[in-house]
Amino acid sequence: MDDRYGTDVLASGWRDAGRKVVPEVPADPDLVVEVASDGYCGAVVAVRGGNVELEDRLGKVRLFPLGGGFLVDGEPVKLVAPKAAQPAGRLRTASGSFVAPQQRARVARASRILVEGRHDAELVEKVWGADLRVEGVVVEYLQGIDLLADLLRDEPPSAERRYGVLVDHLVAGSKETRIAEQILRGPHGAHLKIVGHPHIDVWQCVRPEAVGIRAWPQVPRGIEWKTGVCRALGWPAEDQADIAHAWQRILGSVRTYRDLDPALLGRVEELIDFVTA
Repeated sequence: MDDRYGTDVLASGWRDAGRKVVPEVPADPDLVVEVASDGYCGAVVAVRGGNVELEDRLGKVRLFPLGGGFLVDGEPVKLVAPKAAQPAGRLRTASGSFVAPQQRARVARASRILVEGRHDAELVEKVWGADLRVEGVVVEYLQGIDLLADLLRDEPPSAERRYGVLVDHLVAGSKETRIAEQILRGPHGAHLKIVGHPHIDVWQCVRPEAVGIRAWPQVPRGIEWKTGVCRALGWPAEDQADIAHAWQRILGSVRTYRDLDPALLGRVEELIDFVTA
């Protein structure tokens, strides 16, 4: 005879019978999430202390506790902390190089790489920092190629102390190109390598798609370039703090060399080879 009442109604789990199971979804970076309670929509930018940070299309960031109450593609989910990625085979650095075996820190070389500004130095450090530390190469910033001649006069390079210099906007006819050519013709040219990318500023060396924009804006002459970029993108640009925040947003979008323009990649590799030869 069939059991018209089925299994024991007091058995474990009877309360959940027939309920839809809400899936758990890792809060991985860039996952787009909607908050069910108020419709706020944003991409995951960080997970800290049991909370998730979501950034909307205007750059506003809000903090929410992990768990239920979220929608992904319109479906309810529970956000959970992402699991740490398990290494597969040999690890690579952000520049694409294989991670070197654990070893003692190398004493800094006399040779060094010079860049024009703090943003350039921070970008080089983020992508090539691990490689540079293995090689013992220090990156310094000049605050403009206009000051390179003074540095060379005060601390001249030599066969044992080479300088590799990375310059913005190194294109035919530019002020930067004229200065570089004049210095290379001078007494220190044999121990220098000056290379550059074609962009007005190192910001443009980050691929637009990595930042989440279609293209870098065209800024009219007479407007400070970074300020013009921020305004065109709808980012705050009232003071230096706004510009600094914009740069941190751009730098934060860079994870590996794939997020950079090849016009920069090759030049930095040239400089590393030059100062470590």
